[in-house]
Amino acid sequence: MNNSYDIIIDDTTLRDGEQTAGVVFSKREKIAIARMLDSIGVGEIECGIPAMGVEEQSSIRNLVDLGLNARLITWNRALVPEIEASIACGVQAVDISLSVSDQMIIHKLRKNREAVKEQLKVALGFAKQHNLYVSVGGEDASRADLAFLVELMEITRSLGGDRFRFCDTLGIMDPFTMFDKVTFLRQAVPEVDIEVHTHNDLGMATANAIAGIRAGAKFVNTTINGLGERAGNAALEEVVMGLKHACGIETGIDTHRFREMSLFVAKASDRPLSVSKPVVGSRVFAHESGLHADGVIKDPHNYEGFDPAEVGLTRSIVIGKHSGTGGLIERYRGLGITVGRKLAETLLELARATACSRKRDLSNRELMNIYLENETLLKAA
Repeated sequence: MNNSYDIIIDDTTLRDGEQTAGVVFSKREKIAIARMLDSIGVGEIECGIPAMGVEEQSSIRNLVDLGLNARLITWNRALVPEIEASIACGVQAVDISLSVSDQMIIHKLRKNREAVKEQLKVALGFAKQHNLYVSVGGEDASRADLAFLVELMEITRSLGGDRFRFCDTLGIMDPFTMFDKVTFLRQAVPEVDIEVHTHNDLGMATANAIAGIRAGAKFVNTTINGLGERAGNAALEEVVMGLKHACGIETGIDTHRFREMSLFVAKASDRPLSVSKPVVGSRVFAHESGLHADGVIKDPHNYEGFDPAEVGLTRSIVIGKHSGTGGLIERYRGLGITVGRKLAETLLELARATACSRKRDLSNRELMNIYLENETLLKAA
């Protein structure tokens, strides 16, 4: 298993994230996203596809001119003209992608395995002649024959390729299979670093990404908010916090801007952020039920796996149908009102009834109105 800081995040929000159906980032937004990623310590940013044309190439050159600490890498098919377009943009690193499953080789490319190997040799040879850092991308690697992947990795090694990207392009893997396959490839060709690229079609992108890292992958693809084709990619914020708190693996990423970054990308992509989005949703540190609210008031560690401040959030005590007196007392305390246990029981009955009738939790103004409208009753109690 990798140790702390061995992991390199390759964030592809600006490439695979923008490939989300209907998403377009402006140049200004791309620059802002790149700067944010760079500022928190992301090691590599996949910044676009030069073969798309002059507009995309101009955007990539703008990012190159920023002089970021993060390495910029472009996505290309394993074709010499596309690699030439990347070179013209001024980048020093390229991902060259090939379809590697028989399904795609036969039924998409109308080719065979030998043709794929020859294509890799030509493209990789050209890229290395131009002193580029090269990630060889195995599209649909999760459905490919492992022996064939080993052959491709051996070609990558022999021609000086820097790493191999194992792509779960359709998002069909489970973490156990991911772990087994990456372990096998690491042992088969230990000289070539492995990168994992996971999709979320079955809701397992983050789990699969972490499983790949646990199996020895050094690089992992992420996107902010999990943007990406179809159901999206592994979310940057989930992978980093999952590694830290579930696995005890530090990535060196400053997580405090996660909420800010998520909101920016949500607006730029016109993809609203769910209030329950893991790690960065506005309500993931909201506590309503009496048992949970009481527990978190006594000690946040009772019901919070990590401090919300780590990702730029704060906790909140919500008053609704399932609230208890402890939570209500705490909310009124925040409003500058001291409520004893007996009064809280009376107030809670009123608050619960109001929440049920409105089918939601209550705002500060509503709680204050309940208190003021029943002040005489409360004093009598």
